[in-house]
Amino acid sequence: MNNRTKSTKGFTLIELLVVIAIIAILSTVVMAGLNSARQKGRDAKRLADVKNVQVALELQTDTCGGYPGTPSGAAAAVLSNTNGMILNTAASLNSTACATNFSTHMNRLPTNPTPAATGAADYRYCGAATTPTTGAPTCIVSAANAGTTASYGIFFGLEAASGSLPGGIIFATPSGVRP
Repeated sequence: MNNRTKSTKGFTLIELLVVIAIIAILSTVVMAGLNSARQKGRDAKRLADVKNVQVALELQTDTCGGYPGTPSGAAAAVLSNTNGMILNTAASLNSTACATNFSTHMNRLPTNPTPAATGAADYRYCGAATTPTTGAPTCIVSAANAGTTASYGIFFGLEAASGSLPGGIIFATPSGVRP
C-alpha cells in the first residue's frame, strides 16, 4: 500500500481572488481621497494666485494712480497675457514705470492649474468698473468705461466649494471675492 500524504503549499484560486478584490477596493477608496485632495490643492492655488494678483494691482494703483484699464469693446483679457489690458501711461499718471508693463509689480503672471474648473480655462482680467456677464467669464467694456482705472475684475473658477465660495466661476474685485 501506498500511504502518501498530499502536501498543500500555496494559496487556492479563491483565496487569491479574495485578496485581489480587497486590494482593488482599498485602492479605489485611496484614489478617491487623493483626487479630492488634488482638487482642493488646485483650488487653493487659484485663490492664492488671485490674491497675489490683487496685491500687485494695489501696488500698481499706489505707483500709477490707477489699475490697468481695458480697451473699448474688449472682453476680459487672459491674465497670463497682457494683451487686452491698457497699462497706464506716464502721460496720464504719475510714473514712467507705468508706461512699461505690469511686470514692475509682478514678475510672472500666474497660470491656472490643470484641469481647470468648468468654464474658466484661464484667469481673466477686466479693467473697468463694469458688472460681469452672468454665467460666463467675460465683461465687455463699454466705450464710456474704456480705459477706466478706478476698478477691476478678475474671473477665475473653482472646481468645488471652498470656504464660503461655491464651485464655478468666481469674480474678484478690489472690494472682495464673490460668485
